[in-house]
Amino acid sequence: MDFTLTEAQQDLASLTRRILTDKVTPDVLGPHGSGGFDAPLWTSLAQAGVVDAALPQSVGGGGYGLLEQCSVLAEIGRAVAPVPYLTSVVMGAAAVARFGDGRLAERWVVPVLRGDHVLAVALPDYGMPCGFTAETDGDGWRLTGAQTAVPSGAFAHGFLVEAAIDGGRQVFLLDSDSVTVSPQRTVDHADAALVELSGAKSAVSLGDIGEWLRLRGTIGVCAQQLGVVERALELTAAYAGERKQFGHLIGSFQAVRQRLADAYVDVEAVRLTLWQAAWRLSEGLPAAEEVATAKFWAAEAGHRVAHTAVHIHGGVGIDVDHTLHRYFVAAKRLEFTFGGATVQTRGLGDLLAADPA
Repeated sequence: MDFTLTEAQQDLASLTRRILTDKVTPDVLGPHGSGGFDAPLWTSLAQAGVVDAALPQSVGGGGYGLLEQCSVLAEIGRAVAPVPYLTSVVMGAAAVARFGDGRLAERWVVPVLRGDHVLAVALPDYGMPCGFTAETDGDGWRLTGAQTAVPSGAFAHGFLVEAAIDGGRQVFLLDSDSVTVSPQRTVDHADAALVELSGAKSAVSLGDIGEWLRLRGTIGVCAQQLGVVERALELTAAYAGERKQFGHLIGSFQAVRQRLADAYVDVEAVRLTLWQAAWRLSEGLPAAEEVATAKFWAAEAGHRVAHTAVHIHGGVGIDVDHTLHRYFVAAKRLEFTFGGATVQTRGLGDLLAADPA
């Protein structure tokens, strides 16, 4: 494949970077462990056309797709911007646009395009049973169950929930009014939530699309991780070029240079595996192995780059008020979202065992 970014990807990434560079500041981000959603920033991205650009024209979007979404996510990762683009656009709105009807698009996608609403997606971890069950109730469904640490759940207006049904699984669309939400704090933000359903009624099923959501969500995590580790490495290389010990720049020490070189290789591994998997997925080609490979590198390389950045920064690297710490905790969170490196290795083994060719 050709790894050259399209003109649309470059333009959208450039626009996103300009907005985030201007608006994402330490004051906006707040103290470590707080926030997780900047509503004015989300509205600004929508007004600039970033939110709707990579959604189908049939729902009022710009007609671009997953590759352009990944370019936006990489910029969000670079700025560690507290906006729910992954859950609201790449997963939620994209799913409703593809598997829903015009009525659902008007109800759920259009408010997201305007920057007014947020969608959250509750999927079980890889290989785990659903936290929710659904039973038929007249012409609709009745859902019960719970799932913890749902990303963007603390401020979502709507939820896509995967639930077990007799003989399979389906994804249901629920209004926040029918969901009990208990905000939770993750390693970097207070944006997740324990989502509980006690016989909530829903007549809206999008079908058995859990795997579709999981693949897109995993690719989105890899794209965001690329931005995080890329920027963390840039900050670390700059620090090594100005910090002195024993009268010498630490960047002149062989051990430091080696770790920076290894980190560079890791970042490029994340980049190449991401774009290969994203391209195959966007072209409708089989991509499960490539997505698992990309997530392995996003997790494994993300772990190494994050720790390299902290180690080279020394004492300031563990200061929760330092800029670098935001990248460290963002990388750690993304490392385990949709499964860490060990989970991906096991998943790849299952795929190869099922299809040795």
